[in-house]
Amino acid sequence: ILSYNCRGLGRGIKWAAIKKLNLKYKVDLVCIQETKKEYFNKLTCQSIWGDSNVSWDSVPSVHTSGGLLCLWNNSVFEVDSRVKGSNFLMLAGRWIKDDQRIYIVNIYAPCDLQGKRALWEELRQLRISHTDGLWCFLGDFNSIRSQEER
Repeated sequence: ILSYNCRGLGRGIKWAAIKKLNLKYKVDLVCIQETKKEYFNKLTCQSIWGDSNVSWDSVPSVHTSGGLLCLWNNSVFEVDSRVKGSNFLMLAGRWIKDDQRIYIVNIYAPCDLQGKRALWEELRQLRISHTDGLWCFLGDFNSIRSQEER
């Protein structure tokens, strides 16, 4: 699994960087934050992934802020449900090799404390309502320990 905050997924360099990492490490699932895009089509996703054997889902950006994209190898991860919020995208399904139910949550958290609290409460409720598998929360939590981390 690869998580990547691209700070804008325009064209060219960032697409190539994700494709290179995907091919080098044989990644089965890529979660991208801060795409700053409202829409993705099949050709775009195949170009980013580097192969036609790809499935995807996204949460659109609001103007030029946020945006999430998940790309996965559909012969490895069989997605059967999805839940979208303004700051997260949850994929639920079966990791085929291990025959294991798994929940992947791609997060791009708000910067303000009130927004973070609301997001984590929404995710907590989601987690409570699905107890039948493994969970992976990943992404950009917009949390820092000191200003030097910015």
